[in-house]
Amino acid sequence: MSNTGMNMRGKITFYEEKNFQGRSYECMNDCSDMTSNLSRCQSCRVESGCFMVYDRSNYMGNQCFMKRGEYSDYMSMMGMRDCIKSCRMIPMHRGQYRMKIYEKENFGGQSHEMMEDCDNVMDRYRMNECQSCNVMDGHWLMYEQPQFRGKMMYMRPGEYRNFMDMGMSGQRFMSMRRITDSCN
Repeated sequence: MSNTGMNMRGKITFYEEKNFQGRSYECMNDCSDMTSNLSRCQSCRVESGCFMVYDRSNYMGNQCFMKRGEYSDYMSMMGMRDCIKSCRMIPMHRGQYRMKIYEKENFGGQSHEMMEDCDNVMDRYRMNECQSCNVMDGHWLMYEQPQFRGKMMYMRPGEYRNFMDMGMSGQRFMSMRRITDSCN
């Protein structure tokens, strides 16, 4: 397989117990419901690629970004209260990044187009919050607090009219970061 093909694939292995113990489940793509493979998941190893893991099935609930590495007790390290129930592989993106953020839901209020990371929406754009967005190019992580802290949400290309429809009620996003090719 060519180097390009290798960069497009990801591999993550989930384990029932902490410290990579118990039954395991290997995943190389999206999995909307892991409960049919493991009753619980308390550690994982990302061998290649980047993944978002979710504490609810169908890519809902709290999310956590995982890149290559070992997570012997991801629950305490990531601050997740429940075990991983679904995961999504983040495809490698090469090229420009573009996202338009909106102050209000349904693309209302002031808007700004971004092509680079933004560590503080309030400081840069004088926006109190971001309630909808349109991702034109690339894959992004949005954070509830400035400086890329707090709960996060993975945004792939598409229109997001209302974050509450995605199970993010009451959450506002104050910083955004591109997912770059550091996922190899």
